[in-house]
Amino acid sequence: MGNLIISVSGLRGVVGQGLTPEVALRYVAAFTRLAPAGRIVVARDSRPTGLMLLEAVLATLHAAGRNTLEAGIIPTPTLGVLVRKYQAAGGIMISASHNPPEYNGIKLFAPEGRVVPQSFGQQLLEAYRRGQWDWAPWYRIGSSQPCPDPIAPHLEAVLAVVDAQQIRSRSLKVLLDANHGAGAEAGRRLLEALGCQAVIVGGEPDGQFEHPPEPTAENLASLSALVRQAGVDLAFAMDPDADRLAILDSSGRYLGEEATLALCVDHVLKTRQGPIVTNCATSRMIEDLARKYDVPFFRSPVGEPHVVDLMLAKDALFGGEGNGGPIDPRVGYVRDCLVGMALVLEAMAQSGLSVAGLADQLPRYEMVKTKVPLDPAKVREALDRLERHFSDARADRLDGLRLDWPDRWLLVRPSNTEPICRIIAEARTEIDARTLTQQAAQMLTSLL
Repeated sequence: MGNLIISVSGLRGVVGQGLTPEVALRYVAAFTRLAPAGRIVVARDSRPTGLMLLEAVLATLHAAGRNTLEAGIIPTPTLGVLVRKYQAAGGIMISASHNPPEYNGIKLFAPEGRVVPQSFGQQLLEAYRRGQWDWAPWYRIGSSQPCPDPIAPHLEAVLAVVDAQQIRSRSLKVLLDANHGAGAEAGRRLLEALGCQAVIVGGEPDGQFEHPPEPTAENLASLSALVRQAGVDLAFAMDPDADRLAILDSSGRYLGEEATLALCVDHVLKTRQGPIVTNCATSRMIEDLARKYDVPFFRSPVGEPHVVDLMLAKDALFGGEGNGGPIDPRVGYVRDCLVGMALVLEAMAQSGLSVAGLADQLPRYEMVKTKVPLDPAKVREALDRLERHFSDARADRLDGLRLDWPDRWLLVRPSNTEPICRIIAEARTEIDARTLTQQAAQMLTSLL
């Protein structure tokens, strides 16, 4: 099962190696055994291997006696909206998100239209590993039905939470880098509905990525020149399943994935009050904004299911992850590029500022990330040693070890899938952040 990564919310792997039709069959069969009665909504992103996996998933669901609603190539957050709209028993998204093209995966949705919670996911993992599933007799085999215009309900939900007419009055020119992903059509339709002049790059959802799919500064370097040439007001860059969004200003400056959530939170809190939730690896910008607007702030472990669990528990106004994934409960409890695009455009329309001007008003921090190899058996010793060494910091073991100072923080998390530790630091300057990561890396490598 090499190259197969399984978590409580789904799996992903290299197709033909870790991820095979047999793996997909066993995983989906376990899901059908635990999911409530009813039909399942099935969709995929644009990867060429998605059709093969879709056929395996549909065959498994039908063999288990489930009827299916097939939504085609759509964004991951769109699937969440459809699960709720059709009151389905759950959803299955075939996607490897931002992983390289040789990967694909399966993400599971609960009836509430969110990624399945950890408790359900743990039961599913046990059922999968034990080979527990049930097949229907010949006279109860399920069937499939196409979903009519699957994007429309999502667009309607997003447009309902912004002042579309005010955005239209700005007549903004926007470049959308869909990178041949599943968000191309939904992104285009949203921009048109908001009266934007849209310049679409990679608009054919065929999975032929023109650059590495994760929307990082390095991967979007070639986009900067294109932004300047096109003379646009800003650019949005999606990952392949449209649950992570990065932004570039009119000069081609990469604002960063962390800025996406911060821009949304800052805009929402200008007019509404309520708790904000992020994970413990997200920029302190969000905590600073919550303090500025005098609203409660909460951190969860890393991972969308954890963020959503805490948002529900705290009745959060807004939440998300610093990887470019805003979550607006008014639309759905899923990280959502369309939500990010609409809120940022509304912020520009209401303030009269450029996206650069909005970003320059945010708290300023620099984040540095790295990783080091570490034997899982030595993780506890390593974290204990770090906590003793940085004894002047406030320590938190919510997810790995997070150390907080007034002007900086450090997070060291063991990977769930590899014998490594991930190290993230944020400070007012890049030098200070890098110094923290280097100190932590040196202490961890000393245990090798």
